Amino acid sequence: MPSRHPYDDAPGYRRWRSAVADAAPAAIDPVVAMDLKISPEDRVVTAGSCFAQHIARHLRLNGFDFLQTETAHPILPPAVAEAFQYGVYSARYGNIYTTRQLRQLQQRAYGRFAPQEDVWMHEGRVFDPFRPTIQPNGFATLQEFHADRRQHFAAVRRALETMDVFVFTLGLTECWASRDDGAVFPLCPGVAGGVYDEARHQFNNLSVAEVVADFTAFLNDVRALNPKVKVVLTVSPVPLAATGLDRHVIVSTAYSKAVLRVAAETLAGLDEVHYFPSYEVVTGPGAGDYFTKDRRTVTEAGVEQVMRLFFSHVAPGGRPKPPSPITAGSDDFLTQSRAVVDAICDEALLDMD
Repeated sequence: MPSRHPYDDAPGYRRWRSAVADAAPAAIDPVVAMDLKISPEDRVVTAGSCFAQHIARHLRLNGFDFLQTETAHPILPPAVAEAFQYGVYSARYGNIYTTRQLRQLQQRAYGRFAPQEDVWMHEGRVFDPFRPTIQPNGFATLQEFHADRRQHFAAVRRALETMDVFVFTLGLTECWASRDDGAVFPLCPGVAGGVYDEARHQFNNLSVAEVVADFTAFLNDVRALNPKVKVVLTVSPVPLAATGLDRHVIVSTAYSKAVLRVAAETLAGLDEVHYFPSYEVVTGPGAGDYFTKDRRTVTEAGVEQVMRLFFSHVAPGGRPKPPSPITAGSDDFLTQSRAVVDAICDEALLDMD
């Protein structure tokens, strides 16, 4: 019998019953197919919200070339290096929650934007307003701060100019900015440094058009120096820790994720920009219980499901590294187990007493 309408011959993944209702949680695969394939030799740079840290960790564990252009001194113990956020991302820029923050980091690294509020002082220590948590207790002197900033910007430039693949996780639409020049901070001033001043700081909630414009401008400038770069966009499944608007945090979370998802869909229409549905894997109907008791932190099972699909569809050529010889019950075992599900999520400071 000939097809009666366009849905007659639709494959199973387009039908709710076969793709979701009748499928086991682990078998639900919203990816279907990805045109992009990442090889272990491709130099991959990661950035974005705290969920992006999991992607970086799994790339390293699976033998991919996770490009690191800002590394700790060899004498630093691993725990100290991690506390100073070396190796968390490709460079020590910390969490980049919004596309506006990403765009401005690029502009600052190339000397095209110099924010007026560029240094925060507290009890004689120096803090970076745009990386407030990367240096525990701040820098000792302004000279040390500026030297580190120069080194950091050089590392950012090397990452952008030499990467083959850029994986960026869209995290938030809400942000706080300077009223003077629009400089966007990763956290509201006063949370992890600085002093909040209503006359100097304003709340922004980015629209789809703004998110698309910021990322498009960023990508155009990157490709002027690095034409071959390919992009994978994801949306973080992590809800907002707190909202700057006078409404329920669930409503603000729904708005933020909807904007980012639509923006990602729009951007995926650009050449060599691809969307990977990590958000849908964790939060979609039929998915497993992928959040911890706080209903915000993604469990390791959720992260593993996202990365299993990522490596299956996007990066099938990995070479998993053997696990470290750590015995159950030891302090090292407990520390590593916590690190597996923990990510350095500065935004969580907004919900601390």
